[in-house]
Amino acid sequence: MVNTNYSALPLTSPAIELQSSNPPTKSGAGAAGAANGVHAKKLTKQDSFLGEVEDDAADSNGGEHDELPLIGADGPAGPPEGSGVSGAVFNLATSIIGAGIMALPATMKVLGVAVGLVSILVMGVLSEVTIELLVRFSARCRALSYGELVHRALGRPASVVAQACVIINNAGILVVYLIIIGDVMSGSLKHAGVVDQLVGHDGGWDNRRLLILFVLVVFLAPLCALERIESLSLSSAASVALAIVFVAVSCIIAAVKLVEGKISAPRMGPDFSSRAAMLDLLVVIPIMTNAFICHFNVQPIYNELKEKTPRNMYNVGRISTVLCVIVYALTAVSGYLLFGDDTESDVLTNFDKDLGIRFSSVLNYIVRIGYIVHLVLVFPVVHFSLRQTVDALVFGESAPHSRKKMLLLTAVLLALIYLGSTMIPNIWMAFKFTGATTGLALGFMFPALVALKLDKEGLECLGHGERILAIGMLGLAIVVSVVGVAGNVYSLRSKSG
Repeated sequence: MVNTNYSALPLTSPAIELQSSNPPTKSGAGAAGAANGVHAKKLTKQDSFLGEVEDDAADSNGGEHDELPLIGADGPAGPPEGSGVSGAVFNLATSIIGAGIMALPATMKVLGVAVGLVSILVMGVLSEVTIELLVRFSARCRALSYGELVHRALGRPASVVAQACVIINNAGILVVYLIIIGDVMSGSLKHAGVVDQLVGHDGGWDNRRLLILFVLVVFLAPLCALERIESLSLSSAASVALAIVFVAVSCIIAAVKLVEGKISAPRMGPDFSSRAAMLDLLVVIPIMTNAFICHFNVQPIYNELKEKTPRNMYNVGRISTVLCVIVYALTAVSGYLLFGDDTESDVLTNFDKDLGIRFSSVLNYIVRIGYIVHLVLVFPVVHFSLRQTVDALVFGESAPHSRKKMLLLTAVLLALIYLGSTMIPNIWMAFKFTGATTGLALGFMFPALVALKLDKEGLECLGHGERILAIGMLGLAIVVSVVGVAGNVYSLRSKSG
């Protein structure tokens, strides 16, 4: 039962907290959390606004506040039409399994099979750790978005930087999706496209820009016009299924060729034979990191759970991460085994020639067309967070919702993304820069900084091991970012020279 001594501020307020409706007492004033606006008084079953228990026992249990949900638009139980754990897993997995999977075989070519598999596993584990940090501190701060959590912990300037990172990262990812769609449908100088193979050059049907524009207007725009991420649960489930089909077909082809002795022994470690290979080593970890970035969608997915508790969201994150690590490992190994040193930055473009087994042509079409459909279904999930972040940054958290404004913002963003897809040459170039900058910032730097800052203020006590891990992740992310950016700049100068 809700205690009438407390009332919730409107959700449009930039500071969501528990606020006493009675004048504060002298003792009560000292209990307020000045840094983040969250009431620091311990809640009990009798006076909790959320009707839940929070006590010392909960604090001592690893900091997992399982009965402390975020404050959402429909209360702690979540929206009545909200998603269950399975729907949330599909949405989060869809946020992870996107275009990054297509670059993983190329990273395996750079790192070798053994080092590449270890790297995928380590990145998956670290990504899951940071997801749980975000959930844990978002619940404690009553933060409804990534930017709001950073604002509560680190202040307004840091939240603006975080929102800018989300915008750059998500826009870059969506540009990559369109590049892949264009590569696969219209082809390139070295590879034939699906449309080219099916209808030929007659009539200009294989024009890259027209094909991308057609897909954008006919398929992507209607999905991006949806207002709730929960509405995309079914399409997300279909996209995950299509990704699994892609992985299964790739693995089957690789297994058949391996049994027939048509695949040479793969390299187990990095290639140090050339300067180009050395430069790729400097940027390959940021590219792999980018494949696991989904942190901008954690709070929106959490907010639309039917039962919004950290434990449920932890389960969502863990299941999604295990699924993605398996899918990524199988894709990276099978793609590299199939094409070896000829593996392209976008491995889908390799599926335009005879694979050396029966039904090769049919399998090629299944792989490429299936993954185009997958990207079409993933696109609106990533776009949702992009639009939400741009809306908050431009119009403010407290701006009233408007269907017309949302549609106009969607149209402008799609137009800019389309323009970007016509200017960037390939996905490797895009991933090199976003992975070394915004990807590392969103996935590792900001979650670690938030955890360390709020722990220092006493809002949430990290364990000794957690504190060391947060510091280690922050330091590693900074080093990898600096090295990655330096490698990218040197690579561009070498090519221009």
